[in-house]
Amino acid sequence: MASLRDIRTRIASVKSTKQITSAMKMVAAAKLRRATESATNARPYQTALTSTIQRVAAGAGDVSHPLLTTRPAITRVVVVVIGSDRGLCAGFNSNRDRRVEEFLNKLKASGKQVTLLTFGKKARDFLKNRGWASENVNSLTAATYADAVRALSDKLTAGFEGGEFDEAWLYYNRFKSTLTQVPTAVRVLPLSIEASDEASVEYTYEPSGIEILGTLLPLYLRTMLLQAFLENEAGEHASRMTAMDNATRNASDLIGRLTLEYNRSRQAAITRELIEIISGAEAL
Repeated sequence: MASLRDIRTRIASVKSTKQITSAMKMVAAAKLRRATESATNARPYQTALTSTIQRVAAGAGDVSHPLLTTRPAITRVVVVVIGSDRGLCAGFNSNRDRRVEEFLNKLKASGKQVTLLTFGKKARDFLKNRGWASENVNSLTAATYADAVRALSDKLTAGFEGGEFDEAWLYYNRFKSTLTQVPTAVRVLPLSIEASDEASVEYTYEPSGIEILGTLLPLYLRTMLLQAFLENEAGEHASRMTAMDNATRNASDLIGRLTLEYNRSRQAAITRELIEIISGAEAL
């Protein structure tokens, strides 16, 4: 049985851990509120931009653009994986990592040549340990999302138009709710747009619809990438807040059990001392 001193030491240690997890939970909750607002506020913009592109495509007729060109044979694929720089967020990284590994193995099994771009140390380290080398590895804290998205968009656009790869996929955690983050794979290149069915209103475009699409499509790609970064960030903070809340609750339960054990041990020690005193008095 552990001594009273050992139990007191453990109680103090668990209390210290509880203070840390409680503070991390509050920090994550504050960051989650801001991240959730950013992610949800960006969704209507992406929806409106998609609708605009569909209407323009319907009026432009046959649209030809380098970012819309589907290659006859897909042999080289770029996969962009968005992770996190820090852990302590439950299964946020591990759930996505398992799905990414399955996705990459399927591409490799089908004979595809895969190039990886990773954002976040956790994604980079996991894939490296599985034998997947990453290029253009970036820390999410090294630049703002705007800078990261602009650099990534320019790199993907130049590589696709230059024939360096045939498809580009994006893998991230989509924020669904505080308790649910869904590992999501999205093909970002070549872009795919469908003409809108809104035939009741005819628009006259100046300049031509094709020229407008030439400007909107790169913006659409950046919007898709930015939305993924924002969704991933919201999911990370939600997962960390939930994990720290569970850790704080578990610490409280453990402190209660240890306190009960301490009181019982202390009571047993006092009872033992009383028995020894009474036995000694009777012996005299």
